[in-house]
Amino acid sequence: MKLKEVQELKSKPLAEQEKMLKEQHEKLRTLRFDLVAGKVKNVSELRHVRKTIARLLTFIHQKPESK
Repeated sequence: MKLKEVQELKSKPLAEQEKMLKEQHEKLRTLRFDLVAGKVKNVSELRHVRKTIARLLTFIHQKPESK
């Protein structure tokens, strides 16, 4: 993930970050099922999604609005 993308994620409102987090969790779930079924060609995408989820969680917990 590029620095510009990270800054864009960080600057988004809390509600939008939470929405993106749900989408990423669903994407990870789908990728895991597809991996077991043998449909996934790009297994590095799993790692990318997990890291994106971690970044989103970090940004959400850093927001003063969430306290």
